[in-house]
Amino acid sequence: MNWLVQHKLGTPLSPELSINLYSCQFCYLMLLLFKTYQTLSVMFIGVVTGEMFRNMQNSEIIRKMTEEFDEDSGDYPLTMAGPQWKKFKSSFCEFIGVLVRQCQYSIIYDEYMMDTVISLLTGLSDSQVRAFRHTSTLAGQYLCCFVNLNFVLISPNTALPLFTAYSNDYNELLFSLQLQENQDEIENMMNAIFKGVFVHRYRDAIAEIRAICIEEIGVWMKMYSDAFLNDSYLKYVGWTMHDKQGEVRLKCLTALQGLYHNRELNAKLELFTSRFKDRIVSMTLDKEYDVAVQAIKLLTLVLHSSDEVLTAEDCESVYHLVYSAHRPVAVAAGEFLFKKLFSHRDPEDDSMPKRRGRQSVNANLIKTAVFFFLESELHEHAAYLVDSMWDCAAEILKDWECMISLLLDEPLPGEEALTDRQETALIEIMLCTIRQAAECHPPVGRGTGKRVLTAKEKKTQLDDRTRMTELFAIALPALLAKYSVDAEKVTNLLQLPQFFDLEIYTTGRLEKHLDSLLRQIREIVEKHTDTDVLEACSKTYHALCNEEFTIFNRVDIARSQLLDEQVDKFNRLLEDFLQEGEDPDEDDAYQVLSTLKRITAFHNAHDLSKWDLFTSNYKLLNTGIENGDMPEQIVIHALQCTHYVILWSLAKVSEGTSKKVDMLTLRKQMRAFCLMCQRYLTSVNTAVKEQAFTILCDLLLIFSHQIISGGREALEPLVYTPEASLQSDLLNFILDHVFIDQDEDSNSTDGQQDDEASKIEALHKRRNLLAAYCKLIIYNVVEMNTGADIFKQYMRYYNDYGDIIKETMSKTRQIDKIQCAKTLILSLQQLFNEMLSDLGPSFDRSSSAFCGIKELARRFSLTFGLDQLKTREAIAMLHKDGIEFAFKEPNPQGEGHPPLNLAFLDILSEFSSKLMRQDKRTVHMYLERFMTFQMALQREDCWLPLISYRNSLQAGGDDDTMSVVSGISSRGSSVRSKKAKPATGKRKLPEEESSSSSTEVWMNREQSMQTPIMMPSPHLTSTIMREPKRLRPEESYMGVYTMTPDQQQQHTHPQTPQPQHHQTPMDYNTQVTWMLAQRQQQEEVARHRRGTGLMEDDEEPIVEDVMMSSEGRIEDLNEGMDFDTMDIDLPPSKNRRERSELKPDFFDPASIMDESVRSTHFLGYDAFQR
Repeated sequence: MNWLVQHKLGTPLSPELSINLYSCQFCYLMLLLFKTYQTLSVMFIGVVTGEMFRNMQNSEIIRKMTEEFDEDSGDYPLTMAGPQWKKFKSSFCEFIGVLVRQCQYSIIYDEYMMDTVISLLTGLSDSQVRAFRHTSTLAGQYLCCFVNLNFVLISPNTALPLFTAYSNDYNELLFSLQLQENQDEIENMMNAIFKGVFVHRYRDAIAEIRAICIEEIGVWMKMYSDAFLNDSYLKYVGWTMHDKQGEVRLKCLTALQGLYHNRELNAKLELFTSRFKDRIVSMTLDKEYDVAVQAIKLLTLVLHSSDEVLTAEDCESVYHLVYSAHRPVAVAAGEFLFKKLFSHRDPEDDSMPKRRGRQSVNANLIKTAVFFFLESELHEHAAYLVDSMWDCAAEILKDWECMISLLLDEPLPGEEALTDRQETALIEIMLCTIRQAAECHPPVGRGTGKRVLTAKEKKTQLDDRTRMTELFAIALPALLAKYSVDAEKVTNLLQLPQFFDLEIYTTGRLEKHLDSLLRQIREIVEKHTDTDVLEACSKTYHALCNEEFTIFNRVDIARSQLLDEQVDKFNRLLEDFLQEGEDPDEDDAYQVLSTLKRITAFHNAHDLSKWDLFTSNYKLLNTGIENGDMPEQIVIHALQCTHYVILWSLAKVSEGTSKKVDMLTLRKQMRAFCLMCQRYLTSVNTAVKEQAFTILCDLLLIFSHQIISGGREALEPLVYTPEASLQSDLLNFILDHVFIDQDEDSNSTDGQQDDEASKIEALHKRRNLLAAYCKLIIYNVVEMNTGADIFKQYMRYYNDYGDIIKETMSKTRQIDKIQCAKTLILSLQQLFNEMLSDLGPSFDRSSSAFCGIKELARRFSLTFGLDQLKTREAIAMLHKDGIEFAFKEPNPQGEGHPPLNLAFLDILSEFSSKLMRQDKRTVHMYLERFMTFQMALQREDCWLPLISYRNSLQAGGDDDTMSVVSGISSRGSSVRSKKAKPATGKRKLPEEESSSSSTEVWMNREQSMQTPIMMPSPHLTSTIMREPKRLRPEESYMGVYTMTPDQQQQHTHPQTPQPQHHQTPMDYNTQVTWMLAQRQQQEEVARHRRGTGLMEDDEEPIVEDVMMSSEGRIEDLNEGMDFDTMDIDLPPSKNRRERSELKPDFFDPASIMDESVRSTHFLGYDAFQR
């Protein structure tokens, strides 16, 4: 062993001993290093052979691996999916740990192997290949971590076991030398990895690589705090907290949590905390909820380490998060709040015996919770506060005995009593804790729904319900007696029995307390007229009247006595009130209203059919209509009470146990009541009209045709379809009371203060009214076309009702696509007519009103989606109605002026992109049925809507450049197709013709005008085509020859009746037939003059336009036109076979129409002629 001591002390060894020592070590080292290279090469999807390892440097190995790497795939082991790669990352990290452990005593410190591996990883981490950077960064960070971990675990008992065989002097000396040298070596390795890998990769473009760096440096600082836990390394974590990716920010927070959790390290974190505290506080509002949760938890650890670090403003920014809708964020904020406000207790409290009630330790903590709730000024969110603190402060929140004592017992000497506001807040918090314990799920808005409780949670729930029932069954009557005059406190207290275990009243012999509770409820009903209090009493009776428990008879008797008294009192007061005539006494009116409120509140949850309330309420309502001076609230509650009568009668009839006379009575009462509500729609008072409208919508929906669905055909006599007058009244109400400006609404609310809260409440009410009417449209209770008045408001009131209107359009389209499309176009027509009435026929198409209608049409077009096949018929019907509307009103100035509604075609063009290619051609032909010959020649600005609409039907349609008169294209293509493919001689039956195109069905079905019969086209004897001439855009427009009256008379069929329309169309089809015949004769003569040579294989096939020989006559007609035609550049010379593979000439309609398209095209046009 002397050689080892000499070596460590720097004494040279003998040559023989040195050779033997290093030869064995070097062989093992080279083998281990080669295996390491091979493992890393597998990670990089490369191969490192033994020859490469022996003869190549690291840079050469990396270069070769880069050349062989397939960057197109983008996959490598760390990112691959599948079961075989699922645990690859952990296995790879485990390999690095095994490597370090195998080398931890000698090889790792020989200044060769680790330097070589670190050099390789550093070179790979600078590669442009993502796989190399990602994998080498992971390997380097874990290598540094495991080396550090193994060094920290070294101790005198495990460092060098062979030293134990020698004297203690040798052991101590050698171990100290070895330990110091190893420590220096490890620090050098970690610094090399830090400077070579981390400093460059912590800001890598890939978020996963940045996250690895931050995660591992957190481990370094935690495990090797003496070397790494300083501001030089902490600053990287602080900078990275501003990273754009939530994953990286999350790693920063988790790394810091590991440091702040150890209080011994807090002194080294003071400067970092003061520098980056504001950033951590701001991260509590991070858009990534996971990051926000960890930021709050980190602040909780900071708070736990020192109370002086966070200021009051910092804490307040976290406090309000207890009301967050995201439960993990709220729970983390609740833990922070509990740590800050509720975890501090006096040492004397722990030493004193445990007290209960007002003197318990939790009394001050409960008061603190009340003070915090009041200071937050969110009094409707107590349930969210309780849910946030439920996990960490359940012991305090479930100390109901202390809460009862704070409310009922007198304060101790020197103790300050709770104020009225504080008592109200305490009762609200107490109710929320009871609900949370009984239901075991978060409030509405937190969580996706009720989760399945575990066995332990179910047992806790049962125990809590039992304990709360035993406590409040005794205390609740006393609480109601103390606060009986306070409506808000009573309303909350009356909700407690809904969560009781009612069996406790019997098993615990608490019947006398039940009787006391029923007496208090009866007194409260007689004292209060507030609707919330009365409804709470009604719900309490409903909860207690459960036939499953033995207390049912006791509660049912008390309820019946109470209702008997109230109904008798109401009938007596009503009779006196109606006899007073037009000048009723105010005291009598108040008594009638108070009693009616109580009955209405109870009728909501209890069946009062045996008291026959319909007759008395109907008489009251009828008197109000006749006299017109009935108090508003009496009418409103009478309508509501009668509504409950109808619904309870329907429920009884639906059970199938009632008699036929009951159904007839219900039918009669329902129709009479609907008529009464319709009459109240014209009332002067807005609140009465709103109540009548809401009830009408509910009844019409309930008694619609859907009442017989689900096997309830017996209820068919009850089906009620509203008449046209009722539908009109409902629609007028919506237009008058929903689609109004905010200022108009504030003026109509009887002097209601114009603040933000009142505006929101008024908007919420209007949204409910609109939603009620839209449901009638969706369920086909009213005509769908009544929705046009709703849809046309889509843009103007988009912020207020846009979601409701859009959903209504979506639902109506699912029900009937065609009718929905007709409704949409009807809404645009209504807006167009309103604009004409305001601006006149000569309006400016650049005006805001017209542009607004176009924008609305564009929005409507977007709602049809991208699947043109599904909306094909609907879009076609929309265009049909739009075209008819555009030509509906003739211009009083004569035929030379455009129709009054022609500008509507500019709006209609917004829907042209939704037409299929073949449908564009059909719609174009339908458009030309309404056009006269003069219309096709007009170029003035007033005719631009027609021109632009026709262009929208041609652009991108069937690649056919249509002429002004579609007969040119259709007959020109038919002439050429005769030679290309002979006719089969088979004629389609009428049934086949009608089903050939879905878009022709609606055109034939609603044909309203006749079209001149086409003359037979002359047969062409040659199919030779010429070279196409380059046309300017204005020359590509196919014009029409003008004809003399004699020619028109010659070619007009004598038996053809003239179309019955506001503008008599000229027989331009006959003119075009004549023009084609003349043109083909000219071509025949020209061909004979040119001679032969045009049919050579190398000659280019040409298409000549039928108008090319008349440039002089047509030039003026084409001037100023801009049509979207397409120029096709063909190669200069191809043989016949190659020419057949070229794209067809888009100037030639026949060349782009196959036989199926042609037959459909002509069949549709023949249908027009018929």
